[in-house]
Amino acid sequence: MRFKNWNQSYSKFKKIVDLGFYKKIFFFVSLLYFFIIFFKNFGKISFSINFESNRYDIFLAFVFCIISIYLNAFAWKNIVRWFGIENIRNHSVSFYVKTNILKYVPGGIWHFFERFNFIKNYGNTQAAFYSTLIEPYLMMCSAFFLASIGVIYSPIFLLLIIPLLFLNSKLLYLALIGLERLKGKASEALKLSNSKNNFVKNINLVSFFPSKAFLYEIGFVLTKFIAFFICFNLVNADKNIEIIYLFVAFCFSWTIGLIVPTAPSGIGVFEASFLFLIGRNVPQNLIIVSLIYFRLLSTAADLFLSFPFIIRRALKKN
Repeated sequence: MRFKNWNQSYSKFKKIVDLGFYKKIFFFVSLLYFFIIFFKNFGKISFSINFESNRYDIFLAFVFCIISIYLNAFAWKNIVRWFGIENIRNHSVSFYVKTNILKYVPGGIWHFFERFNFIKNYGNTQAAFYSTLIEPYLMMCSAFFLASIGVIYSPIFLLLIIPLLFLNSKLLYLALIGLERLKGKASEALKLSNSKNNFVKNINLVSFFPSKAFLYEIGFVLTKFIAFFICFNLVNADKNIEIIYLFVAFCFSWTIGLIVPTAPSGIGVFEASFLFLIGRNVPQNLIIVSLIYFRLLSTAADLFLSFPFIIRRALKKN
């Protein structure tokens, strides 16, 4: 019954966000591109590392993956509070962490559904819906803001801070009112009110800018990159590769994986985007191996933290 309800909700949510045919095409093209590069470099790819001598580095990368998940959870909690929902429970962070595994379910949006249902128990459905919608946008803004360090290569990277400028209470109110046109499609799925007056009353942003949430998201992207960079150093003997170049490509690739909902947790899209952006400036075989190690550690961290949630779901089905 639960799975059936999810299928119905997913069909309705697809109408809301309009995943579109082109996003699916982009997802499959990304997978194809990754596998083409993988097999092209197959003879140079080696996964043989000394786990005995590198076990501390591997564990450290895993720890940074764990930390990144918690930083993202605190960012989400502060976004919810920014929308005026102050009475959200203290264990909301643990709820976010445990439901993170749902981003790997095909469709890539089930974790949003669980979090929306959680938030609406402590505030109105409109605040719950829009705070859930804004969180990935804040993540994107944070990644773009960090990627703007690429201004050392070209002034055009300054344009990356533009999305962040729209994340303030004045402009966000205007944007959300514009999104009210989606309510005709969303009301059936989420039971949102169609009254403009109710909308203005229900959305109560408590400050001009979500500074705490933004700082947590900055920490999230940074710790994710540190985990990747540790994986990269495990297979890379050349210490002259420019870290800023890798960092900018990482931020862009992470954002692309984020905004393509068809890809569960950005799998395939993030990796293909990273390979494409890096090009041949770094040996592709090294990038492929480090990306695979990073993906395995990130997934392992999600599974480790979500294990209680998975067990509870399994027991409910039985």
